[in-house]
Amino acid sequence: MADAQRYLVAVDTGGTFTDLAIYDQQTGKTQFGKTLTTPANLVVGAMQGLAETGVPVAQARVFTHGTTHVINSLLERRGARTALVTTRGFRDVLEIGRGNRAEPFNLRYRRDPALIPRVLRFEVTERIGGQGEIVEPLDEAELHAIAGELRAAQVEAVAVSFLNAYRNPMHEQAAAQFLERLLPGVFITTGSSLTRELMEYERSSTAAANAFVGARMRGYIDSFGDALREDCFDGRFCLMGSNGGVMSAATAIERPIALVESGPVGGCIGAAAYAQALGIERMVAFDMGGTTAKCALIENAGFEVVNTYFVNGYEHGFPVRTSVLDIVEIGAGGGSLAWIDDNGRLQLGPRSAGSEPGPIAFDRGGTQPTVTDANVVLGRLGSRSFLDGRLPLNVPAAAQGVRVKLAEPLALHGEQGVDRAAQGILDLACVAMANAIKEITIERGRDVRDYKLFAFGGGGPIFASELARDLGIGEVIIPPQPGAFSSFGMLLAPLRRDIAATFLHELDEQRLQQARSEFDRMEAEGRQALAEEVDIRALKLRREADMCYRGQSHTVKVALESSADANEVRAAFEQAYQARYGHLNEDSPISFVMLRLVCEVPMTGPDLRQVAVEVSAKSSATPADWRDVHFGVAGGRTRTPIYRRAELRIGDAIDGPAVVEEFSSTTLVAPGDRLEVGVLGELRIHCAKKAN
Repeated sequence: MADAQRYLVAVDTGGTFTDLAIYDQQTGKTQFGKTLTTPANLVVGAMQGLAETGVPVAQARVFTHGTTHVINSLLERRGARTALVTTRGFRDVLEIGRGNRAEPFNLRYRRDPALIPRVLRFEVTERIGGQGEIVEPLDEAELHAIAGELRAAQVEAVAVSFLNAYRNPMHEQAAAQFLERLLPGVFITTGSSLTRELMEYERSSTAAANAFVGARMRGYIDSFGDALREDCFDGRFCLMGSNGGVMSAATAIERPIALVESGPVGGCIGAAAYAQALGIERMVAFDMGGTTAKCALIENAGFEVVNTYFVNGYEHGFPVRTSVLDIVEIGAGGGSLAWIDDNGRLQLGPRSAGSEPGPIAFDRGGTQPTVTDANVVLGRLGSRSFLDGRLPLNVPAAAQGVRVKLAEPLALHGEQGVDRAAQGILDLACVAMANAIKEITIERGRDVRDYKLFAFGGGGPIFASELARDLGIGEVIIPPQPGAFSSFGMLLAPLRRDIAATFLHELDEQRLQQARSEFDRMEAEGRQALAEEVDIRALKLRREADMCYRGQSHTVKVALESSADANEVRAAFEQAYQARYGHLNEDSPISFVMLRLVCEVPMTGPDLRQVAVEVSAKSSATPADWRDVHFGVAGGRTRTPIYRRAELRIGDAIDGPAVVEEFSSTTLVAPGDRLEVGVLGELRIHCAKKAN
């Protein structure tokens, strides 16, 4: 390959740090970078981080970007001034929703307000029937009048969502084209272009969310592309999708809602790759960054992708229909703020210091203690070794902040009082993160003790062994370069397109043949879409169906072989249903609800063994330093050896207590634990059982 385009670059922009991973296709080597995120202009931080690695953008073949911009915009309601155009009589569908109370015993329960206020929701005469027939034509005169009102309201984006458009999108498409002509420059999106699934509330909510973030994301992606081109980049610019694959910038501009969980996905792709390479059947992928902590299940070297995501949670938020990694995310990161409530109790989050001003220890204007400050105060983070010394940590300032803001209000005095307050912050973080892991394991019928904990992110390795002990997990695995692991996972991501179609029929041989024909149509659509972006000779296709017993509203996902007959499909459904619910309704007919096709084109990414070479090089397991570290056990601080990860060889073993430092993260090995360096350079911590 010519020097002109030898690199694959991945950039993950988080709330506190921007992480980079760069793979050289000529040498096979991977290098990493990390820099503070620049909230005022996220593009600046990404380009600064790339410049610090010394890799010229002009030599990049593919540039992949993962971002929390979409989810943050939705959570913080920082989007475009958006309107909804819908079928007459359905103006209030966003507010009515499912008509249920997610918290039936909470007398003060309130859902979040609708994303689009009622004054900006407009009705037009049209009607498509349940079978896709035209019951009433689209009234273009009404639509013309609505366009005038939209112009007067100075809207920046419009969502068009009509009843039964999943069956026949003709009216939605016509309305969108009509509005595009009358409202130049306004971002227009339709529900049927985003999802062809039934349920008008979910489709309307998805269209509204896509429009709400679409106008701003179009500007963000365009500005990112412009910045790359200014540095002579002429490769392929991609965005990390929520479904575990990448998409072109053009596709991301059209459907930015597909980026709703763009940031965390890369880490799960990387975790699945390590699970396969190490032969591990069950893992919990745990990612703790500067703003949030996330966890997902890795089973049989894969992860689950769901079709509905609730922005701000099921209880209070709203749904979007898009393929999203099945992940649990909580507001507990290194920058999470600790505070005292009106009842004098210590609380943590969900607000975060982010990168500006950041934790007190960063010396960038922060005044409220954070999780990072607690780790600094307790000696878990080295003041001169954090980010290889590029960001010195102010230990006295962090200790003073904990003392004034937390310890003294809690009547905890002296140095021991500061340590107790700091430990309290970490205890709250551990409880929140352990509950998140229980949500994706115990609450779904899995025994968490059967899993290994795969921890990454800047904060994951420092909490991992304590979390594992609390949960009864016996082994923790820390990959190389954990602080930039999500960006590394993006280098392994395929180009992916998910296609879905509603198929409401009972299972029999005749309907199964119809389903095969529908899959053939979907495959042709997927091939055509991906062929416009990449060479599809390595295209992989996977058929799935959402199925249920007749009369049920909840479905299970079933993998379908193209040659399977009706009996084999029924057996696959019953296996999935039994695993989910623990019983079968053997005499009940089975129905299809949705057909799903996953189209993937693999990308040539790093070899995990070559990444390991970088961390298994030179000397033996000899401490580089010693430090007094508080491990949260009786007796206070312990004199603890500090190791440099780059100096640990494959096969080295260390008994806790110990601290292992590297550029992007710090790993804590508690007293009684034992650390070994695995065959891929991963750190494997065998955790001592928790004392009763």
